[in-house]
Amino acid sequence: MTMNPRLRKLTLTAHVTSSVGWLGAVAVFLVLAVAGLSSGSAQTVRGAYLAMEVTGWFVLVPLSFASLVTGLVQSLGSAWGLFRHYWVLFKLLINVVASVLLLVHMQVIDHVADAAAEANLSGDDLFGMRVQLLADAAAALLILLVAVTLSVFKPKGLTRYGWRRRQDSPAHQNSPTSMDLTRREARAR
Repeated sequence: MTMNPRLRKLTLTAHVTSSVGWLGAVAVFLVLAVAGLSSGSAQTVRGAYLAMEVTGWFVLVPLSFASLVTGLVQSLGSAWGLFRHYWVLFKLLINVVASVLLLVHMQVIDHVADAAAEANLSGDDLFGMRVQLLADAAAALLILLVAVTLSVFKPKGLTRYGWRRRQDSPAHQNSPTSMDLTRREARAR
């Protein structure tokens, strides 16, 4: 089912907005993790971890799921399809894995934020968890940048399903096969 152009643009806008928002929120989260780990001020450390918890539950989690849902709607309602191109499948995989890991990661955030709310965290308190928050945020930022890169460059490559759909399409049956086109292009050079 292909959406009409107005609806397609609306869902694309929603997908880009939620995805870019998610990326920006992860960048903020990374900055807060750096501040929480490196600051000498107990008040800054406490504020950073409390802000990370709020940012996680009220910004990161909703934007990750909004990105997932709008991406599914966009792919199912456009010519790209969900299972036709490898880059779309990779983006779906990135989004699903990142969303699941975010939910798991939120347990660590909750624990550190609860500890920060109850007492001042010193340099060694929950140090491993605090480093994990920093490392996970940096990894999430990198992974989301990979998804953005896939969206911009849209690398070629059809899945088997996409290849079959292309072969079965009436437009493809009435045109020269891709092998014939490749041969003609090679001869022209």
